[in-house]
Order: sequence, then C-alpha cells, then structure tokens
Amino acid sequence: MDVHEVNRVRAKLAFFVDDVFATVPRTDQRAKSDCYLRGLMLDGRRKSIQAMTSRLRDGNEQNLQQFVNQSTWDPLPVRRRIAERMTARISPEAWVIDDVSFPKDGRMSVAVAPQYCGALGKRANCQVAVSVHACTATASCPLQWRLFLPTEWVDDAERRAACRVPADIGHREKWRLALDILDELAGWGTASRVILADAAYGTNAAFRGELTQRGLSYVLSVRSGVTAHPFDAVPEAPARKGVQGCWPQPRYRQPPPAVAALATALGSEAFTNVTWRQGSRGPMASRFAALRVRPAGNAIIRPLRTRASAEQGWWDGILPDLWLLAEWPQNAKAPTEYWFSNLPTRTPLQDLVHYAKLRWRVEHDYRELKHGLGLDHFEGRSWPGWQHHVTLVTAAHAFLTEQRLSPKASTPA
Repeated sequence: MDVHEVNRVRAKLAFFVDDVFATVPRTDQRAKSDCYLRGLMLDGRRKSIQAMTSRLRDGNEQNLQQFVNQSTWDPLPVRRRIAERMTARISPEAWVIDDVSFPKDGRMSVAVAPQYCGALGKRANCQVAVSVHACTATASCPLQWRLFLPTEWVDDAERRAACRVPADIGHREKWRLALDILDELAGWGTASRVILADAAYGTNAAFRGELTQRGLSYVLSVRSGVTAHPFDAVPEAPARKGVQGCWPQPRYRQPPPAVAALATALGSEAFTNVTWRQGSRGPMASRFAALRVRPAGNAIIRPLRTRASAEQGWWDGILPDLWLLAEWPQNAKAPTEYWFSNLPTRTPLQDLVHYAKLRWRVEHDYRELKHGLGLDHFEGRSWPGWQHHVTLVTAAHAFLTEQRLSPKASTPA
C-alpha cells in the first residue's frame, strides 16, 4: 500500500487498533501500535523499525524500538482478540497447522540454531515458529504462534538471560507446540474445526492419536512410506499352550504395506477426476481415490473393545480404521500424494479432496506475512521483542484481510 492508500483507511485502522489492542494499558502504547501497523502496511522492501520510521511522518525510531523490544505489554490478549474477531469474520472451515523459518546470522537471536530451514530448503542457522491459521477457500489468517526452542537453548543460561527467555519455556517438539495452540484456541471458546497439516505432522502417529483423543477431525498429509493394514485384514491369536498363563493376544500376521503400495494396487482406473477450486489459470483438478485402512505402528491408540477386556487389560488386536486419500495425476506413473483422515465413513470424496487441498491457503498467508508485512524482518534478539513483532504483523494481516472481505473495501489485495 502507498501513503495515500494507508491514509484512506486510517480511520478504520484506528477503530481496529482500539478494539484489538484494548488490553494494552497505556494510550501512548496503543498509538505506537497504530504507527507500527501503518509502517508494516506501507510499501517498502524492508520492514525493520529503522526503515519503517523513515517512511512514516510521525515515526520515531527510538519510541518504536522501546515499544517492541522493551515494553512489558502482554501480546497474548491481543492475539486472542484477533482470533475471536477473525473467526467471527471469516467463519473458517479448518485450522491449518504449519511452521515457518527465519534465517539468522550469529547465535544470539532468541531460539536460533542450526536446523532445517524451509525458507532456504536446507539445514541452516535459523529460528522456527509453529502457527495455526483459520482457513476457508477464500480467506485465511494466522491465529496463534509458538516459537520453537531448540534443545541447545534449554541449559544455556547466558543466552536465555540475554534474550529474556521466560523460565518456564523449554524445549517442546513442534507437534506438541501445535497441540498446545489447539488447546489454547479451545480454551478461548473457539469451536473446533477440521485440522489440516503437512506430512511432518501427519506422519506422526502420536500426533494423530492426540487429535483423536481431543475429539478433533483431521485431514493430514502423510509420507508414502507410512504403513497401514487393509481394512479387511483380521488379527489372529496363536493357540494357547497349556492351561496356565495369559491368553495370547491377537495380532496381524502379515506385515503392513506402505500407503503407496495400497494406493497403487487400486489401479489408475479406480481414481476419479475431482476439481477442488478455480485457480488463476482455470479449474484445479486431479484424480483421487479413497479407501479405508488401519494405520500400523506402536504409537497407534488401541481401543479396548469390551468391558471384560478392559478389566483384564486385554486388547482384541483390531486397529482403528480411517480414510486413506491418494492422488494420482493424469500423467504420473504412480500416485504422488497421500492423506489420512478420520472424517466419517460417509464423507464424500469431493469433501476429502476439498480439505486436503485447502492447506494451500497457509502458503498465501506466509507469502503476505513475509514479503508484504515483514514477518521475518525483525532485527531484535529478545523473546519479548519477537513475540511483540509477530503479534503486530498478525494484526496487520488481520486488518488487511478484513478490508479485502469488506464489500466497499478500497484496499488492494
């Protein structure tokens, strides 16, 4: 947005800031929130504080540095209000879980470490954050974030103190951070939606099990090598030897095939052409098939089938079943993508595909957050500074999303 476009929406922005930043205690801090959001939305390659204040007539670099890096205002109530406001505004169909990386030099920026960096496509020095986004086919918005703290930071008292990492923050796997966010959203009173995530999350049986325990529906991408038994496979128990000891528990006698093998065995003729949305170059379509399978693995939650078996700690060996959705593009030699879903057995193929392909919206969010709003341009090093910056970027994204959805919006997409 140029200066004239920002000025045209300043009154709307002021009302937005008054609502979203109502929990920020001081009037001058809320004014700085307004200023920072305008700086993020203004055109410019760099969205560091120094660069933004050079474009703002009322910008003061020292004041904004203090507001972001030193002030003690709590970003959590702000994010909660954004989540409440945006879920009401866009009526999301799904929560999309993903993580995003921020390449960094040096070792003193909070949570930085050599790890896989998606932004560079290789292992590099970076920060990683987990996010959950509210999503529909036409709109989406990040709701909550967790900064991933690598294990090397757990006992590094010097760096923790320098970056003001809270004492109760330790290392947690990314999938557990995602669950923490989902629990927090539930605590805020937001209704549950279908959970979507890429294969880094979907392949994790423990993660899927935690979603099931929470009563959450999901459509999760999985890797081709994930194994599952066919739906009609039956566990068998060996004959009991003698009259003493426990009865042998049933188990599947055949090793589970990979989902790639199960999908390929269907044959290409079993795949149906499905269009999931209109793209900029026309309808987006491919061929899909869905079948019921029983995922294998020690981390699978094994239900106790009867009261008697529960009392004896006995399991009948039958693994829970769910959907395996596979995509086999027209010109491909074999299926290329796979998803597990615990949606009901009567769910139409079109709906499974719709959810599986809805995750593209998070890429749209990250592109705008990074390239348009400077998500990865934060130059501070502290934990509070990072949290404040991400909250302000999320607020700017939410405001622009509201303007695009307004029938009289003049803000460009």
